[in-house]
Amino acid sequence: MTKKFGKSTLVSRHTTEGNARAPHRSYLYAMGLGEKQINQPLVGVATTWNEAAPCNITLARQAQVVKKGVAAAGGTPREFCTITVTDGIAMGHQGMKSSLVSREVIADSVELTMRGHCYDAIVGLAGCDKSLPGLMMSMVRLNVPSVFIYGGSILPGNYNGKDVTVVDVFEAVGKVDAGNMSEAELRKLEQVACPSGGSCGGQFTANTMACVSEAIGLALPGSAGMPAPFESRDRFCFDSGEAVMNLIKNKIRPRDIVTRKALENAAAVVAATGGSTNAALHLPAIAHEAGIDFDMHAVGKIFKRTPYLADLMPGGKYTAYDMYRAGGVEAVMRTLLDGGYLHGDCMTVTGKTVKENLKGITLPKDQKVIYHHSKPIREEGGVVTLKGNLASEGAIVKVAGLKSLKFTGPARCFDCEEDAFAAVKAKKYKAGDVIVIRYEGPKGGPGMREMLSTTAAIYGQGMGDKVALITDGRFSGGTRGFCIGHVGPEAAVGGVIGLLKDGDSITIDANKGSISVKLTDKEIAARRAKWKPRGTDYNSGALWKYAQTVGSAENGAVTHPGAAKETHIFADI
Repeated sequence: MTKKFGKSTLVSRHTTEGNARAPHRSYLYAMGLGEKQINQPLVGVATTWNEAAPCNITLARQAQVVKKGVAAAGGTPREFCTITVTDGIAMGHQGMKSSLVSREVIADSVELTMRGHCYDAIVGLAGCDKSLPGLMMSMVRLNVPSVFIYGGSILPGNYNGKDVTVVDVFEAVGKVDAGNMSEAELRKLEQVACPSGGSCGGQFTANTMACVSEAIGLALPGSAGMPAPFESRDRFCFDSGEAVMNLIKNKIRPRDIVTRKALENAAAVVAATGGSTNAALHLPAIAHEAGIDFDMHAVGKIFKRTPYLADLMPGGKYTAYDMYRAGGVEAVMRTLLDGGYLHGDCMTVTGKTVKENLKGITLPKDQKVIYHHSKPIREEGGVVTLKGNLASEGAIVKVAGLKSLKFTGPARCFDCEEDAFAAVKAKKYKAGDVIVIRYEGPKGGPGMREMLSTTAAIYGQGMGDKVALITDGRFSGGTRGFCIGHVGPEAAVGGVIGLLKDGDSITIDANKGSISVKLTDKEIAARRAKWKPRGTDYNSGALWKYAQTVGSAENGAVTHPGAAKETHIFADI
């Protein structure tokens, strides 16, 4: 195996070759490795396994199968774990400030583990929202041969004969407050909504980024769709282990795969599936690791030219499991490629191009989930970027499922999510309002919280299509309604959202891609002159550290200079 792969150019030579590395090898012998295994490529198998949520609970078992695939192909797998913060449990309280920060911690911790132990390649398994982009960011940053594999979606729950997800439970809280559901019914629903291991079951952030992993070329075709409880996922896990060894052999690295065209493919699949607005943060962040300028506006251009094809929750009817049974990501990509919306010549982890991977794939006719590119649900994608005097750096809204794409109303301003949620719970708002939640951006939160508890409560009260909501924070992939997030510049740095007053007239037009407040430049300047920065309660620890370095949502809320400033790449040390 040494002759087959060689160690002369592999990173692991720094820990396994020569007399000076005898102490290092002694540690490997202590863990049961033999000389043959030590002389093989060392492959990190990174998982976000934990007992925090169903999203991650199946990953430990799947990792064991990945390791078998690595070993069968002549590699030596070395398993390690990193953290996750699970949004469904962090939602609606201060814990959500940790969510986006965890993306950076995941990427950084995988980088440090790989650097410290000099592993030659990585297979990464992830389940919950931020762990998917976090692992993909680390792969592109390190640029060692890499394969990503999603842990899989949860199976849908069933309540009163209807498929349900955790978002139904969030919305049920609002129904109870509105007197439209009893507490006893809520208890029954919460006990059946999440019946298995796996990530949230609609086209929320985890499933959106799982689709991205295939579309961008870092995951094996078909690997994103199969539900987490299915032991038939094992074939994808085993194949991913073998695939990473093939990448080592053929010297194919993530930056050979994650190109500008590949990022455009990923954005197209997000648009076609009505995916999470969080993709407009994560795609720029992944691009940043490769030194590619691909900001929110670049993502938005792809969204605008791509048809909306998959009728998925939360804006549509069907779950991720339904899309899997209808042909999965490959079927979506097939019809996009046929319509000219994908770059077919992009390299993938199979060693083949997107077009070659999709050979023989067809869009099944006996299904109602995925529409043909010639007869889309909507001519433009299910996600739209906005810009205007209220958001000169941009903002984003999911339009999938919306009946009207324009809204004008008076501002109702809140300086944190808790105050807004309390007002919604007490019904201290009215139809036609534009609810503004500010000081929740990357720096101002700190951590850029999601607002699913508030938006779900509004829907539960039957007001989902009667108000709009804007924030410099984020929205869950499970959010529906006229909800605009990522407004930048954020309030904490003097953005216009921080200068708004109750009653200011705000207009959002998703058709035109605009968001504006009816104020003159002179009035805005006068308010800014009186504005003073606000402090937060996070003046030490990880959240303080994050706030010192994080950039704007426009560029992915990243925390380091990225590949553009590199003087070396880990894979080449």
